[in-house]
Amino acid sequence: MKQELWTAYEAAAATGGMLCAKGSPKDAENEIWPEEDWSAKGLSIDTRTLRPGDIFVALKETRDGHDFVRSAFEKGAAAALVSRPPEDMPKNKPLLIVPDTLGGLRGLAAAARDRCFGQLIAVTGSAGKTSTKEMLYAALQGSGKVHAAARSFNNHFGVPLTLAALPEDADFGIFEIGMNHKGEITPLTKLVQPHIAIITTVAAAHLEFFDSVADIARAKAEIFSGLRSGGIAILPRDNEHYDLLAAEASDYGARIVRFGRHEKADYQLLDYRAVTDGAEITAMLGGERVSFSLRLTGEHQAMNALAVLAAVDASGGDREKALAGLEKFAAVEGRGARYGLTLDGKSVTLIDESYNANPASMRAALSSLEGLKGRRIAVLGDMLELGEDAQGLHLSLKPLLQAANIDLVFCAGPMMRGLFETLPKNMQGAWSEAAIDLEDAILAAVKAGDVIIAKGSNASKTSALVTKLRAHENKQEKPKG
Repeated sequence: MKQELWTAYEAAAATGGMLCAKGSPKDAENEIWPEEDWSAKGLSIDTRTLRPGDIFVALKETRDGHDFVRSAFEKGAAAALVSRPPEDMPKNKPLLIVPDTLGGLRGLAAAARDRCFGQLIAVTGSAGKTSTKEMLYAALQGSGKVHAAARSFNNHFGVPLTLAALPEDADFGIFEIGMNHKGEITPLTKLVQPHIAIITTVAAAHLEFFDSVADIARAKAEIFSGLRSGGIAILPRDNEHYDLLAAEASDYGARIVRFGRHEKADYQLLDYRAVTDGAEITAMLGGERVSFSLRLTGEHQAMNALAVLAAVDASGGDREKALAGLEKFAAVEGRGARYGLTLDGKSVTLIDESYNANPASMRAALSSLEGLKGRRIAVLGDMLELGEDAQGLHLSLKPLLQAANIDLVFCAGPMMRGLFETLPKNMQGAWSEAAIDLEDAILAAVKAGDVIIAKGSNASKTSALVTKLRAHENKQEKPKG
């Protein structure tokens, strides 16, 4: 199988674009035009993470990518996909010119999909999308060549970027698909055309843009519109909107596989037990009773694992190797990663759940503390896009905090202030407008053996506080010898 991802002519055919280069004379000895003599190993939309041999795609998102084409070539780009030649274009560097770069990227994605005969799996849900995607990647490693994005590329440019990088010889492709509004999933799932679609859960998220959680369920069910004939829908049987999801999946001709605690679940959780370093799980997997362990805590992670195992079986993967892969899997940054830190001489555990937040993922994050010893500290940032009842949804976290035996709570943001003020005095740590400003108060409050969990929506910048706490350990004075 060829090593390159795209040749110049393949990329031109996929996009309908024009190959050219500024001031590119024909090589007299080899009779080669520079604009035609390239191949690429990958794709990039960001010069900060571009690797030599990538096609640089000059998207017009928050900034115009055409302003960074020269920088891309300086960093070793194989070619640049553009809609116009940049004014500072270096000589003899190949361009692929298309009317619209996002359209060109989608052309590459469709061509990559059509030339690959592997099993394509799409994942969506109100919480757990990225964790499930990462768990799938780990579970399928023993069954063949697996392709997935290294980051949470789940939007209108992230999905085609991931698909355009799908190797021709991949055995499995995994695609995370997100949405904020109705209709956003449809074009992405129709581009991917998955064999298998997973919905992790449906809960109150992005309610600012929906009239009800049922409407969110309908928007998530759009993922079935792209399923191939005979495709499989993997659904959460315990979810209150299961019947709606199942009806939508059936309308698209999908075969339904169910996971959960429900007695009718095909992949049924029988027993979950949190232990110090993770969890012990017993489940029925398509009629077979199996016990396995995870290096993760929280019953929601067990549910994610069941969805993953259902997808492994449905895609023809090796279940035993998948179980082995899951048992080695560790949570990723922002989604449950754990760090042992020494803060001002006190050893603590920091759980990083800072990537994003809604009521369902908050509940799941707090459940991950089960089985852990030590005083529990929660650092919570605002949950955004919750609509008219945003304040009530924030206040609803109080009983969850108490049920999770949280000892001390630090809050950031205007919405979290209401929650903070309703907490008992002995639970109140500190409140601040910005999460980053809580660092000193947290450092003053922590004791040896504490477990700190940080959770908030992206815009709350809770992740910046996590970064600062992790960096604080490295700045502490070392004992003099």
